[in-house]
Amino acid sequence: MPTETATWALRDRVDLPTGTIAVDVLGADRPGTPVVLTHGTPSWSYLWRRVAPALAGDRPVYLWDLPTYGDSTGAMPSVAGHAATLAALVEHWGLTAPVLVGHDIGAGTVLSAHLVHGTPASALVLADAAVLPPWITGGTRHVQQHLDTYRGMPTHLFEAMIAGHLRTAVVRPLSEEAERAYLERFAGTDGRQRYLDQVAGFDEDDTREVVERLGDIAVPTDIVWGAEDTWLPLQAATTLRDAIPGARRHTIPDAGHFLTEDAPEAFIAVLTGVLW
Repeated sequence: MPTETATWALRDRVDLPTGTIAVDVLGADRPGTPVVLTHGTPSWSYLWRRVAPALAGDRPVYLWDLPTYGDSTGAMPSVAGHAATLAALVEHWGLTAPVLVGHDIGAGTVLSAHLVHGTPASALVLADAAVLPPWITGGTRHVQQHLDTYRGMPTHLFEAMIAGHLRTAVVRPLSEEAERAYLERFAGTDGRQRYLDQVAGFDEDDTREVVERLGDIAVPTDIVWGAEDTWLPLQAATTLRDAIPGARRHTIPDAGHFLTEDAPEAFIAVLTGVLW
């Protein structure tokens, strides 16, 4: 089982057209409705290290790293590719009606898997969702427009830039262990290339059809947002809620974009309300 330390790692691998995907399941023998947790950027399944074990006492909890994130490999990543991967994984796992939970571009991934690929779900939970345009932030857009400049940046300056960016995702400072767990994925020249490949793959066209079809969602949907999210405005949560029939909005106080870092207990409480 993954641990809550920087040594967190998913134990299994699934080979798919989009890459070799790191996966795991906690509470596999539990009787409750299964939950699939999909992280966003610039994170990996480590984001769920406090959430997954808390849910797994009553139900199976499925975890995965997006292609090129965490311990997964793959070609050029994109939300469209992530959605195809999630659809394939749900089929691989034999899940008929899981609760699909997505954070950041993971929310766009979940919606695309459900609406475009027909991935079944009994409920959706969308946290600080990168779905409604413009979901590519100004800073990230600048990186996209100057990829060659960033590729040529000294690695220590690039790593300092990424560290500064990560720190704006939270209200409370990350522990040294947690910060290292996120940033070590982008260390050195290989890490820099991984980060830039991920940024290069962001395309708001990948969620265009999803946005057009939000009114077609027919399963219970909960929108969860950190009240202090400086990456994606709180107003987006209201707009998203109003576009989805019957959706509910939850605001987590004193939490930024990485709300599972700032307020894991509050986020678990919302999920508990959805699952029971």
